[in-house]
Amino acid sequence: MEKRELTLGHSPDPDDAFMFYALARERIDTGEFSFRHILDDIQTLNARGLNGELDITAVSFHAYPFIMRHYMLLPCGSSMGDGYGPLLVSDNACSREEVARKRIAVPGELTSAFLAMLMWLEKKPEQIDYIVVPFDKIFDAVKSGKADVGLIIHEGQLTYARENLQVCEDLGVWWAGVTDSLPLPLGANVIHKRIDAQSRRRISNILKQSIEFGLEHRDEAVEYSLKFAGDMESSDADRFIGMYVNELTLDYGERGREAVREFYKRAVAMRLLPTIPEPEFVDA
Repeated sequence: MEKRELTLGHSPDPDDAFMFYALARERIDTGEFSFRHILDDIQTLNARGLNGELDITAVSFHAYPFIMRHYMLLPCGSSMGDGYGPLLVSDNACSREEVARKRIAVPGELTSAFLAMLMWLEKKPEQIDYIVVPFDKIFDAVKSGKADVGLIIHEGQLTYARENLQVCEDLGVWWAGVTDSLPLPLGANVIHKRIDAQSRRRISNILKQSIEFGLEHRDEAVEYSLKFAGDMESSDADRFIGMYVNELTLDYGERGREAVREFYKRAVAMRLLPTIPEPEFVDA
């Protein structure tokens, strides 16, 4: 029987590679479906989500309200910072007031890191000076003087000290402090509404099995993920994967869903997002 090919978009970083190791290496039964992996940075995936291009894709929670007409949230595959998260870094540690006056290099206007930063600063985009830079070029932007502060996502959260940079704020720590220790929603996996409801549920179960396989066969999944880890040492890659592939990745649970609702509630209250309906999840 010919399988139905689905496009699967995700970032070329170790945590996403870990999640989809079992799919990429055909270690689990995918039934009537096959998956064509599309690797792009999160800013590009967000933009593609606006057009409803891919069948399944990673997106930022910031982008999700703008693509709800196309996509539903999958109950697995989320990335949340549970007491940690994107970092604002500079040559010297800066206060909130100082950061607000500086030029900031950010990895994309629809990234959740950017929205969280705006909430922390209590500013709208037009009230700050920022430039958009690929996430893996932000250190260079700060060191070259193109920006004074960098908003760091992905593995840079573990490697900034090697660049002789100081942390101005850990947005995950800040978020936990203002929300009674909720995790900070960063990335989600979504599935296109053009796929019928029964297929969405089956696909969701396959993706969850892939994540479970990685967690149950951690050594081989981490080894596979190292090719996506750039200059990270294996110990850092393993640590980074543990930060963003965990129980919340397998299923949001009520705590994760409450974090998502709170993220949007606060953004709407600050007029950083328009009023949005309740997020739509695929039934588990």
